[in-house]
Order: sequence, then structure tokens, then C-alpha cells
Amino acid sequence: MTSHDTDESRKKTRRLHGARDPRAGSKRSTTAADGVAGHIIMSLEDCRIIELPKITDVRGNLTFVESRRHIPFEIKRVYYLYDVPGGSHRAGHAHKELHQFFVAMSGSFDIGLDDGREKRKIHLARSYYGLFVPPMIWRDLDNFSSGSVCMVLASDFFDEADYYRDYEQFCEAVRKAD
Repeated sequence: MTSHDTDESRKKTRRLHGARDPRAGSKRSTTAADGVAGHIIMSLEDCRIIELPKITDVRGNLTFVESRRHIPFEIKRVYYLYDVPGGSHRAGHAHKELHQFFVAMSGSFDIGLDDGREKRKIHLARSYYGLFVPPMIWRDLDNFSSGSVCMVLASDFFDEADYYRDYEQFCEAVRKAD
């Protein structure tokens, strides 16, 4: 594969899914008086499906992700969810500054997105598509198929202070920023 192939894949992703720089768009800066201390408020328009490069081969396919080439952030942490019991849900929180990219490595699951004003549900079922979720978007994961694996790429290391775990507090922060 050449660098041209990677560039073409990146262009295709932008054409198909409207990929754009996460620093552009509908975000609004806030101040310490807003109660979110300078955090950026995003909208569901900033969440997007990104098609990753897929190298097909009779011996098996290959897909890869490169920081700042395929996803709009530097990867500092990778984790994955697996063996999620039927009927369970995961997440149920928002991040103040963390960017994430979700991929269904195996099986499928749904991600409910909520920016405090609007809600949307996305179904992930292919390992060469992922969902970019910027900061200040509430997320809930559910409807896990048997044997599903959800891989998450994150823009920073774990920091409990970055979380909104209470939905009402999250909505209040969004209202203050509006």
C-alpha cells in the first residue's frame, strides 16, 4: 500500500461521511462562569461515522487506524468492552475534554448520543467503520450482540475529573453554555 492509497481513503471518508476538523463546526467556547471552566460544547453534528482503510486479501482483510490521519486526535489510550451480558448497557456518561472513536471489532452494538438538546442512536456492526464522539456528548452503549467487542480509542489517559456521570449535571452545563 502506498501513501497515495491512505490519502485516497481519507478523501473518501470525508466525502462519504462529512468528516471535518473537530475544532470547526458548531462548538461553543465557555468560560469559568459557565460552570464548565472553558470546556468546549459540541453538538451531534460533530459526531460522525468514519470509514477506515480496508485492505482486502484472500488471506484475510486488514484495517488500520492512524492518529490524526484517520481520526482527528492523537491516540493516548485504547480499551475494549467484551463479554457484555445480554440486556446490559455501558457508558452512561459524557466527557468534558476527551475525544473518542468507537469501533465494533466483532458483532454489533448501538450507541445513543445526546448533546443535551437532541438525541440520536447509531448502530455499529463493521470493523472498518467507527464513530467519532467529541467532548460534551452523553453516550450510552446497548444492544450488544453475542460475542461483540467494542474497541475505544481515546485522546487522553483516564481522568475521573473529565467525566459527567450525572445526566442532570451534564444538561445543566450545556444549558449554561447555550
